[in-house]
Amino acid sequence: MPRSGKEARERLEKAALELFTERGFDAVTTAEIAARAGVTERTYFRHFPDKREVLFDGERRLAEWVAEALASVPADEPLWPAMRRTVDLIVPPLEANRQAGDRLAVIAAATPAVRERAASKESTLIALITELLVARGASPDDAALAARTAWGVLAHAIGAWRAAPGTPLQPHVDRGFARLGGLVVG
Repeated sequence: MPRSGKEARERLEKAALELFTERGFDAVTTAEIAARAGVTERTYFRHFPDKREVLFDGERRLAEWVAEALASVPADEPLWPAMRRTVDLIVPPLEANRQAGDRLAVIAAATPAVRERAASKESTLIALITELLVARGASPDDAALAARTAWGVLAHAIGAWRAAPGTPLQPHVDRGFARLGGLVVG
């Protein structure tokens, strides 16, 4: 049995990813996830309100990475360069968590309910980035546009990265920002 709540969450996440990958999201129950993780189903529900949420605990970590990255960018940095630097700073943890992210992408592609939750996650992160940019002094409109655009570039880069196993993420990010620059210049 896991000795800490953190260990139990990690084991539940791992077990869920394994089972969903093996059998598909819809064919797995929370009881089966708990059993594979070596905990009770009651413990499962102490950590996650439903079956989908076990896949999205990384959302909290990603929000923390984004907030920490943006906070580390000097406050006087202009809006767009600050967003670019923030994206660059979250590349290493994204790369370190590639396996889980790739598994989640496969599960989401095959499962409408998970795809819906992933879209909600993305919307929540864009709203967080917008709030953080407004707190740094950006207008709400500029902050929203910068947040959506930078997140769009990152999402595009992650898609290219997943399509090219064995490559690092940063060159895909660099290419995405360069392409955006070319589109804006015309």
